[in-house]
Amino acid sequence: MSDSATEAGTDRVAEIFAAARDAGRQLLSEVEAKAALGAAGVPVTPTRLAAGAAEAVAIAGELGYPVVLKVVSDTITHKSDIGGVELHLDDAAAVEAAYGRIRAAAEAAAGAEAFGGVSVQPMAAPGAEVIMGMTQDPQFGPVLMFGLGGVLVEVLKDVAFRVVPLEPHDAAEMIREIQAFPVLEGYRGAPPADLAALEAILLALSEFAEAHPEVQELDLNPILARHDGATAVDARIVLTPA
Repeated sequence: MSDSATEAGTDRVAEIFAAARDAGRQLLSEVEAKAALGAAGVPVTPTRLAAGAAEAVAIAGELGYPVVLKVVSDTITHKSDIGGVELHLDDAAAVEAAYGRIRAAAEAAAGAEAFGGVSVQPMAAPGAEVIMGMTQDPQFGPVLMFGLGGVLVEVLKDVAFRVVPLEPHDAAEMIREIQAFPVLEGYRGAPPADLAALEAILLALSEFAEAHPEVQELDLNPILARHDGATAVDARIVLTPA
């Protein structure tokens, strides 16, 4: 990004973080996390908050169908586990019905106070699922992680780590040293992933972590890696205690 764009992005991130602090929150919503990371140059799906079914329908119409709805909650971490994610919604009726199902599922799982609306975003083009994340290590400071994404990361634990700041060769090595790298090269006829796009996201996250030491941890899972780019479809950011 240009210097002016970088400065504007930094200001936008500071606004988002300040709003969360003012609300007494360390955990950003998906909408806030994506806005912050998007301002830092990370490719994310456009995502907006809807506080009601009618608003969700209106946003879906603006973004274009098909869309995805996800529960927004300060207390529900694994959204899909409680029925808080609805995919492939093709029209207004489907969005309205999905909103009702998500609200009912969230309230049944964690109480009415746990439901903060839904995020609305367009369905992203499919790709190989990878994860990128960052945690603050007491000794080394911010450490970046890369691995195979989706639910498999918790099962396979096939990940690579590097201490921030990353150089371009660090990003390239991280991607290539996981055991599942052949999946990204193009497995059984699938097109190879755009490795340069993945490397660029890792470098952007490295800069983001350096610029914002108040970020305690972040996760992008999954990032959909395609032959023509990569897009984060879910994001999570936790700030350090105030």
